[in-house]
Amino acid sequence: MANPTAAMLVIGDEILSGRTRDSNLHFLAQQLTDAAIDLKEARVVADDHDAIKTAVQELAARWDHVFTSGGIGPTHDDITADAIADAFGRHIDVREDARALLQAYYDRSGITMNESRLRMARIPDGATLIDNPVSVAPGFTIENVHVMAGVPAVFEAMVASVLPGIKGGDPLLSRTIRVNRPEGDIAGPLAEMAARHPKVSVGSYPFILNSRFGSNIVFRSSDAQALEAAVKDFLTLMPEGFEP
Repeated sequence: MANPTAAMLVIGDEILSGRTRDSNLHFLAQQLTDAAIDLKEARVVADDHDAIKTAVQELAARWDHVFTSGGIGPTHDDITADAIADAFGRHIDVREDARALLQAYYDRSGITMNESRLRMARIPDGATLIDNPVSVAPGFTIENVHVMAGVPAVFEAMVASVLPGIKGGDPLLSRTIRVNRPEGDIAGPLAEMAARHPKVSVGSYPFILNSRFGSNIVFRSSDAQALEAAVKDFLTLMPEGFEP
């Protein structure tokens, strides 16, 4: 059985302008790999209602799961929840369970609940809340879209809340072979090997060390026997004088 698939949608003008460096995609990719869920696509869009709506609709139709980050805070430009509600044709308003979570948190912290903070309790109809143990304001899941905050610590906590409820496939195994030769020297054998082993994903990642060119060849597969067969095949195809 094929592994479930996923996409990530990163939302925010601050990402596109370079004011903020995104780390959430890197984190999610690692977590999904560990959970045997294949991340197939990633997009970045501005804080624009129509752009978010369109991207969510396209990604949700194509992949099993969509993870979003950004745009569910208390400020005027936090429009993700409204755009995603629109994408699914759902009404959105303050929901009592989300309001209660926020009210209890602010009461304990001695902070006044105002209209801006109440915006974070606006949830589309039919969505389920995503737990936020860091700052309480919840994310939500609607159909196959998981909507989470952009602040890395909160995003990571929300991912930890969501992933246990998603069934993954077979774990992805990997082997790395370091080759002290330029990519051009190994491109032919690598292509031959990859064509013969369709169950194995093969990547070549070049480096320069002490003025010498080399490549790390990474083999990935959920089938241990197929993985080892591809590695063995590659080593036998290497040209004379190969230095592993």
